[in-house]
Amino acid sequence: MTVKLAILKSGENIISDIKEGFIEERMVCYILENPCKVAINGTYKILDQENDENQYSISLRRWPTLSKDSTIELHPNYIVSLVEPVDNLKELYETQVLGIKEDESNESISINKQSNSNQSD
Repeated sequence: MTVKLAILKSGENIISDIKEGFIEERMVCYILENPCKVAINGTYKILDQENDENQYSISLRRWPTLSKDSTIELHPNYIVSLVEPVDNLKELYETQVLGIKEDESNESISINKQSNSNQSD
C-alpha cells in the first residue's frame, strides 16, 4: 500500500492508496483506492502551547463525492504532483478511511504546521 497526497490540476488535494496502472509496460493511469478530498476548513492557534505555529482544521470527504466507486482511474496528466502526506494526516486516513488501525472515538488530530482536526464522511 502506498498512501500519497495527489495535488490535482483542479487545485484539489486527494489522499489515497495510489498505484500505477500499466498496459504493455507503459503507464497509462494512476489507480486511486478509497480516495478522499482533503479540505482545509480554517486555521487557529492554541494559546497555551509553547509553539506559535498555526494549526489547520481539515476534513476528509469521499472523492468524487457523488460516485459509488471506491476505485478511480485517473489520467497522469491530471496530477500535478504526488507527495508524501504528513504522518498525522496519513495515520488519520489509514484509521478513519481504511480502518487499518483500531478506531479511537477521538476524531480530532493535531497536525503541526500542516493541519489539525478531522471529520470523515
